[in-house]
Order: sequence, then C-alpha cells, then structure tokens
Amino acid sequence: MIAALDTSTQWCSLALYDPSDGVRVEQTWLAGREQTREVLPTLQAMLQRYRLAPADLRGVAVATGPGSFTGLRVGLATAKGLAYALDIPIWGIPTLDVLGYAQMAVTAAPVCAVLHAGRSRLVHAFYRTRGGVWQRITDYTNSTVAELIAAVDTPTIFCGEIDPAVAQELESGLGRLASVAPPAASLRRAGYLAELAWQRAQGGERDDLAQLQALYLEQ
Repeated sequence: MIAALDTSTQWCSLALYDPSDGVRVEQTWLAGREQTREVLPTLQAMLQRYRLAPADLRGVAVATGPGSFTGLRVGLATAKGLAYALDIPIWGIPTLDVLGYAQMAVTAAPVCAVLHAGRSRLVHAFYRTRGGVWQRITDYTNSTVAELIAAVDTPTIFCGEIDPAVAQELESGLGRLASVAPPAASLRRAGYLAELAWQRAQGGERDDLAQLQALYLEQ
C-alpha cells in the first residue's frame, strides 16, 4: 500500500494506492491554510477505514511542486517523517506532472498543466504522448499569461488551477487552439500521483530521503 500526499497549493489530495488493485481511497479538498492541521488526521482516517496501520504502508509518494512555499513544506515534512519512521521508500513527483498525467490518460492531444504563481503569473509545463509514452516536452516555466499564449502554436488542452479570468484570456488569445478543461477535470488527484510513483518503483527507483527537495520556480 502506497500513501500519496499532495499539498502543493490550497487544494490538498491524499490517497491510498494498492499496486494490484489501484486507488483504494482518495480525498481532495480545499484546505486553505489548514494543511498542517488536516493532513495527518485525514490520512489516519483513511487507514482506519480499511483497518490498516501506518506500519502497513510500503511506500509514500509526495508532490514536490512547484506550488506554495508553506504547502510544499507541509507535504514534504509529512512524507519524509513517514518514510523515516517506517523505513519505507519515498518518491517525489513534480506537481505539474500529476496534472499532465491525469489528462494524458484520456487524450493524445498536447496538454499544458497550469498553477497560479501569484502576481498575475503562472507556472506551467507542456506534455504529449509520443510513441505511446506520455512525456513532458518543455521545462517547468514561470511566465505571464501573455507569454504562455505566445508559446502555443498547436491545439492544446489547458488544465489545472485556471480561474475564469485566465481561462477567458487563454480562449480569447488562442481561439480554437485552446481548450480549457472543466474544474472537475482539473483537480489534482493523489491517485495519479501514486501511479506515477509506482511506475518509478517498478523501474527500481526511489528518492534519497535527505536530498529530496521542493521545486520552486522563481520569477
């Protein structure tokens, strides 16, 4: 059983993932500034629902950003604490990858995963399936909406934390090149985070507990 934690922004998502059966339980909610108070009790409730104890976990996945400074610290501290105390592997997955992977599971079109970075800026990355394998095709980038629009030259699905004003700007600036995923399809789900971690585990990968750090993108 893998525990997956994403506290990258005000939206949190936790999941318990069984590699043989998939997602066993998942919860995504608007935590605001309450991540520190809510994350561990939520995880404990999930474990209790399936009569599991922390000792039953065999790995922990954590979203590493980009995202809010405080949110990422909460997630990484919690995940590292579990990995250290239980002596289990830890896998860090960039937050934009989780968003991109969720869309790539249902479309072959290019995808742009987006999160707000404050001060009218966005962090984003582009993804596409090539040779049957989904992959990131750009760097993680911090830009204005105008700069993002200028980088698009092919029909693209935009997903993530995109408010109505940004959605309108994308659709106005790109016309038919932009398709903005609806809010429900843009939630960051920890089940996808767990799947990405399990893919790494199958390749024999795990992160170094001491070296794993958050990904911050400065302006």
